[in-house]
Amino acid sequence: MSRRAGAAVAALAAAAALLLTGCGPHQGGGDKAAQSQQDDGQTQQMQQKLDAAESAAAQADSDATQNN
Repeated sequence: MSRRAGAAVAALAAAAALLLTGCGPHQGGGDKAAQSQQDDGQTQQMQQKLDAAESAAAQADSDATQNN
């Protein structure tokens, strides 16, 4: 497998893991506003991680292109 394909697979795996862990059930009942704030924070963290994974994949793709 080429580096480009490996980087793409790694980015897709990271995105899938982030989506799967972010879609779990909420624990307990409780305050809807508190849950909403927690969800917003979790969404921001997931987006940052996804952005980082995409950036790493783009860098790996660039590196692989330069090496060929």
